[in-house]
Amino acid sequence: MPIVVGYFPVAMAFGILSKTVGVSLQDSFLFSLLVFAGASQFMALDLIRAGMMTGSIILATFLLNLRHLMMSASLVVRLPQIRKRWLFLIAFGITDETFAIASLKDSSLGISYLLSLQGISYASWVSGTVAGYLVGTVLPDAVQNSLGIGLYAMFTAILVPEIQKSVRVLLLAVISGMTYMLISFFDLLPSGWSLIVAIVMASAAGVLFFPDPVREGTK
Repeated sequence: MPIVVGYFPVAMAFGILSKTVGVSLQDSFLFSLLVFAGASQFMALDLIRAGMMTGSIILATFLLNLRHLMMSASLVVRLPQIRKRWLFLIAFGITDETFAIASLKDSSLGISYLLSLQGISYASWVSGTVAGYLVGTVLPDAVQNSLGIGLYAMFTAILVPEIQKSVRVLLLAVISGMTYMLISFFDLLPSGWSLIVAIVMASAAGVLFFPDPVREGTK
């Protein structure tokens, strides 16, 4: 539910922005249906509005989405019993939020759990995009501008309960957040790379300093 509550208004904001940029309803729908990556979609709209070439847009979104490769690799080791034909579908459905929930799940992961988690998130994102495009001209400007805060509220709703369970989650969140802030403040890397570096450093810290208790128990 936190993902749905967060995704739908943010997807509406994307639909509204797509219409203002001049993207058709059909293309906006296909954008969310085939890409399903919020940060990359918003960035792509900015690049389209700036008149960037198609190749540059594809490269930029590819770099921003590199983090999903690491997320997929992290989850696949917890899915030894799942048939390989499902892995492509699961990999497509990975987002920052669904990965956070799946990776913090204490018990073993199953295909029904993952597909339900990702499917509901996917449906809310695609339907929110279409709804935003259709009702964008009706909503007041103040409401349109406030839709984007739903994404931050969603991250908070996911992170806070896990922080209450484990100080390790808090420390890793602080490490990744501080890394991203420092890189962004000093403008050391492009925005897509700064996010990737923050994820890599936080992941490395988790592996080095906070061993997986599940694996420890199996040794």
